[in-house]
Amino acid sequence: MQLPSRVGKYELQEFLGGGMSHVYRAQDTVLGRTVAVKILTEQGCADAEAKARFLQEARLASGISHENIISVYDFGEEQGKPYIVMEFLRGESLREALRSGRAGDARNRLLLAVQTAKALDYIHQKKIVHRDIKPENLQVDQSGRIKLMDFGIAKSEGMQLTRAGFTLGTPYYMAPEQVLGQQVTAAVDVYAFGILLFEMLTGLKPINGESIDKIFNQILYEPLNLEPLRQAGVAEPVVQIVARCTAKKPQDRYAKLWDVAVDIERFLGLTPAAPRPATGTAAMPSASHPVPAASATRPAPVVDESLPAFLRALPPPLQSQTGLMILVAVGVLLLILILYALLSLVA
Repeated sequence: MQLPSRVGKYELQEFLGGGMSHVYRAQDTVLGRTVAVKILTEQGCADAEAKARFLQEARLASGISHENIISVYDFGEEQGKPYIVMEFLRGESLREALRSGRAGDARNRLLLAVQTAKALDYIHQKKIVHRDIKPENLQVDQSGRIKLMDFGIAKSEGMQLTRAGFTLGTPYYMAPEQVLGQQVTAAVDVYAFGILLFEMLTGLKPINGESIDKIFNQILYEPLNLEPLRQAGVAEPVVQIVARCTAKKPQDRYAKLWDVAVDIERFLGLTPAAPRPATGTAAMPSASHPVPAASATRPAPVVDESLPAFLRALPPPLQSQTGLMILVAVGVLLLILILYALLSLVA
């Protein structure tokens, strides 16, 4: 696609990458803010299941509102190609942050893990299982806040989209029941979170192998080797959190990732956020937010700098296209009233 191009009210300005779907940095020409637009390719549109998954992602993600989950603003179809309009994230993936050392020390990484656990717990309350937790699907923004991304293979309760005999998910982070093609529940995300936490604290994957068969054999039959955690100086209470998350049997794992977050916060000496918030509201900021490595102060509230200054000055509920339309309508109404008063005076 030659750039700049147009999809609805969005001007595509830069290709950011993708496979079956392409992602672009774009400008919302109505609100004047920078967004990310994800468009299903012609190849993807030709695959009925790929298209169904893309539409599923749009539906699932658009119903989510949480400070640690990427926001979806809009979705639609242009010339037969469905698209999703998302928050444009500035920062880097958790994978990049870990490689570069910008994820900070062990304490800061545990704080990032707390945010991840709370984001996952939030979608679990909405009966959504992510099924693809890995560092590439987590973004660390410029304020040190985690954002969970990519609901491409997420599954809501009762939804069946998996091809027979085909397993979805990144192999290293897959739970035993996921490998076996059994019923997928929130427990698979608990397992993947444990593998992720191991990797965040050691820089190593606890599951490895030269082939899918070897990887799956380790997941199904070999006990997870926790010694690299201890060798990295990880405290035993945290080692046991990883062990419980990655138990082979789903019933032996944590029932809720909220409980994992609380256990980590207690280990860190923080006051655990309680009670568990309802899904109707995003989790409120707490002491679990990490401090960026370059700063010792608490991060300021995140403000969408891509919005025009006059919109950023308005209350949050009005910082949207709907809010802008309300303001325009009120302005027109006031103008009509003023003109009516002037005409009455002249008469």
